[in-house]
Amino acid sequence: MSQVPQQHRARKRFGQNFLRDLGIISRIVRAIGPREGDRLVEIGPGQGALTAPLLEAAGKLEGIELDRDLIPGLRVQFFNYPEFVIHEGDALKFDFAELKGDGPALRVVGNLPYNISTPLIVHLLSMGSAIADMHFMLQKEVVERLAAEPGSTAWGRLSVMAQYYCQVDQLFIVPPEAFVPRPKVDSAIVRLTPFEHLPHIADDPALLFELVKLAFGQRRKTLRNNLKGRVSAETLEALGIDPARRPQTLTVAEFVTIANQVAANEAASADNDRQGGDEG
Repeated sequence: MSQVPQQHRARKRFGQNFLRDLGIISRIVRAIGPREGDRLVEIGPGQGALTAPLLEAAGKLEGIELDRDLIPGLRVQFFNYPEFVIHEGDALKFDFAELKGDGPALRVVGNLPYNISTPLIVHLLSMGSAIADMHFMLQKEVVERLAAEPGSTAWGRLSVMAQYYCQVDQLFIVPPEAFVPRPKVDSAIVRLTPFEHLPHIADDPALLFELVKLAFGQRRKTLRNNLKGRVSAETLEALGIDPARRPQTLTVAEFVTIANQVAANEAASADNDRQGGDEG
């Protein structure tokens, strides 16, 4: 197996597993399809295994690296690329919309540490039109949750959030032996492509995801139980949704329908309260 040499000891606190297999690296780059002029942003470039072929194809790239000990090596390694920029910082707190500015949307890539992958994806989903697409290596289980279909055991809160905003494509599996050190689980590559026009529009996305979180609070319980106190059984029935259904059976469209009805009910209630106050 072709490999790139090891230079830096991986740190557990950063969740580092360095990709070594050149065949896998080439396959990832082909899936991304970088082109000259792309605004590529790599989260956690590490030792530059993926950075090198991306830079070669696009000519420029911006990296976000938390491990400050890796940054000098990256700057030396890619000194001949004047448009290689490295930002020292935490991707969870990074403002990708500000980085985009008035330029084209960002193409975000990365071999994400398992311990931050879910909150980081949630953070990126909130960036809207700042991002053109995302290609990530994640724990296989997380990719399965992102790409799950309603009714499956993997369908859950993360599935709904991701598929509200994006087309999700699970691309291929990456075995543990492709990394140093070897993780204890399989990884997978996923592509997330934000919709140009949302297929189902929530009047209040924050309310939508609050209700999704409540609905999946106890997966074995029904919507009637999980949404009790927030959404009545009568409201669900009026929408043609059986309150006895479990959350994993609902589609994105159905969750949006529930959220929009709750928003409408709350707006009507607020109007009534205002009118009552005026009359008083």
